[in-house]
Amino acid sequence: MQESTTLSKGNFLMFFNNWKRFAKYMQCILIGLPVWYIIGILVTFSDQFGKAMGINGVEPGTAIMYLYMAIAAGDFSVGWLSQRLQSRKKTLFIFYSIAIIFTVLYFLQSGGSPAWFYFICAGLGYGAGLNVVYITSSVEQFGTNLRASAGISIPNMVRGTLPLMILLFKFTREFFGNYLVGGWVTGLIIFAIGITAAWFLDETYGKELEFTEV
Repeated sequence: MQESTTLSKGNFLMFFNNWKRFAKYMQCILIGLPVWYIIGILVTFSDQFGKAMGINGVEPGTAIMYLYMAIAAGDFSVGWLSQRLQSRKKTLFIFYSIAIIFTVLYFLQSGGSPAWFYFICAGLGYGAGLNVVYITSSVEQFGTNLRASAGISIPNMVRGTLPLMILLFKFTREFFGNYLVGGWVTGLIIFAIGITAAWFLDETYGKELEFTEV
């Protein structure tokens, strides 16, 4: 009984008072970066990318609509596949692959139609459905006394990195003097960071979750 009364619960600062726990927390944030690269750069600035590709009539609002419709489908699929494969990491890498394929297709466009552009945005959204498995895996990395704090803070931390990604995009497009090159170089960096972080993250499917952080 004494242990249960002295155990710190929901203490956000515990993510920073232990190096191993802090490193794990940062990994969980980094694996989600590609999702907000897709949402916050490729789709939010879709009209500018469309102009650079010679595609007239691309509307960011329409692109965002298709993106989020596909994210809903991806969210459902990623949960089902995770259970089917009995692996969070395998599912994460499959959906990373889907997102990368559609990111490559995105930058290969030249003078196409808005309809094809929106289809690719939907494909990007489906790949971005990995946000469910990355949040699930992140929450399962931590003990019961920090699990809720992880589930709340990690997605918000990932979202909070978007201004930094936009600054990186601004730097790369100015450095290369090309909007499209800046976009795909930024994506290459973001995906490399996310995939590397995911590679070293522990598999949590089937893991014993009845443990606490001290």
